[in-house]
Amino acid sequence: MDTTSKDLKIQLPEKEKALDLLYQMILIRRFEERSAALYTEQKIRGFLHLYIGEEAVAVGVMDALSKDDAVLATYREHGHALARGMSAESIMAEMYGKVEGCSRGRGGSMHLFDKALKFYGGNAIVGGHLPLAVGMALANKMQGKNHIAVCFFGEGAVAEGEFHESMNLAALWQLPVLFVCENNLYAMGTALEISESEMDIYKKAASYKVASSPVDGMDVLAVQKAAKAAVDYIKSGKGPYLLEAKTYRFKAHSMFDAQLYRQKSEVEEWKEKGPIVTFTERLKAAQLLDDDTLSNIETRVRKEIEHAVQFAEDGNLEPLEDLKKFVYST
Repeated sequence: MDTTSKDLKIQLPEKEKALDLLYQMILIRRFEERSAALYTEQKIRGFLHLYIGEEAVAVGVMDALSKDDAVLATYREHGHALARGMSAESIMAEMYGKVEGCSRGRGGSMHLFDKALKFYGGNAIVGGHLPLAVGMALANKMQGKNHIAVCFFGEGAVAEGEFHESMNLAALWQLPVLFVCENNLYAMGTALEISESEMDIYKKAASYKVASSPVDGMDVLAVQKAAKAAVDYIKSGKGPYLLEAKTYRFKAHSMFDAQLYRQKSEVEEWKEKGPIVTFTERLKAAQLLDDDTLSNIETRVRKEIEHAVQFAEDGNLEPLEDLKKFVYST
């Protein structure tokens, strides 16, 4: 099943739905841009990995999930958290290290968490959350729940043993887990072509007898359709699924990355087929979007982000006497 943006069967949704998808992608983009600015101002500290360019993957996949499905992501997870429904306020406060943050300011950018939304991280260890997804899927199966666990990871994690162990166990036990590989072509600074002999990641699933498919990760509708098909496959009891979203990050791996491994012209070429640019053009061509509506979306997003920043600025640092809390559990 190869779902791409050229698939003529992918029709535009109703106007309200289409505009919501666009709003979510713009929210993620502007949130990340503001986060980068705040980082340079030293308001946000530690590590910061931006999701700019990959917005269609998080938005498309989340749209195919139910509220009861568990979600795990990597350290580049701000977009996933926002698309899952986590408030910009709780995320920004977390990155400021304030107790009003989703992890009480203890996790920061790489460890966003929201139990109510079943968003279980934000994981800093490459590939470390894949076994967690398998465990959650196993729990769902043992309890007879028709819910799935969804695990987002980059193509760099495919080189880790946890990827292969997790795929193998998921297949052996026929677990309801969706593996989503966000293939942005560079594992930190290592190009896919010099790290993997088989660059079509989805094909690796065949060795574990796991169903899989690729999708154009720059096309939110293609991602949504492919993810919905994968979720339906899993929930019908057929076992795990690997979805490879072929995407691209427009920014560096992290704020410390000089990007010496790729040409600026390559980045600019990818920006021309970015998810927001292409979806905006498509909506305008279908007369579902005009300049005034787009401006209104941008205004709404700007106000939401400004409110989040003010919320974080007004938040509280954890008092020294509380620093030993949650270190041990009894």
